[in-house]
Amino acid sequence: MSAPMLELDFVRQHPVGGLRGIAFVLAGALGLGLVGVQLHDLGEQKAGLELRREQLARSAHPGKAVSSIVGLGERDTVKTVRELTTPWSQLLAELESASADTSGNIAVLSIEPDHAKHRVRVTAEARSLGLAIAYVQRLRKTQVLHFPMLDNHEIKKDDKDHPVRFQISADWSDAS
Repeated sequence: MSAPMLELDFVRQHPVGGLRGIAFVLAGALGLGLVGVQLHDLGEQKAGLELRREQLARSAHPGKAVSSIVGLGERDTVKTVRELTTPWSQLLAELESASADTSGNIAVLSIEPDHAKHRVRVTAEARSLGLAIAYVQRLRKTQVLHFPMLDNHEIKKDDKDHPVRFQISADWSDAS
């Protein structure tokens, strides 16, 4: 009993495209065209809004430069938008909830966001290292923070209670 003979033909030409392939190409080209038209419309809308903003600024303060009236350059505008899109209420609610779950034995000292990387660094104090680790584990259960990690810790010898100051870093998402 032998296995059936296997025939491999790497040279045979298969029909390219066919009706289905042509339909996909046409659908892709149509989609690309629609996106191009929409991009053009949005560019015109942006230009119109910029002109309107300049007109309003000139009419409110005649004789002054528009850039000094508005007060925000492009770089400042980007920073402001990043700050406004940070999910502060969700981040703070999760940190507060995790602190409450540890019976209030965690004191959050500072919160430093890195908008470009969607990361946040939290500095906090706990009565013991075990409580700090429990706090990090509690933060792993949140919807907004992803991959919270204990970056470093230090026992404060100069304080009579010897609290542990620690830093956590985590990614955040814009979950609603």
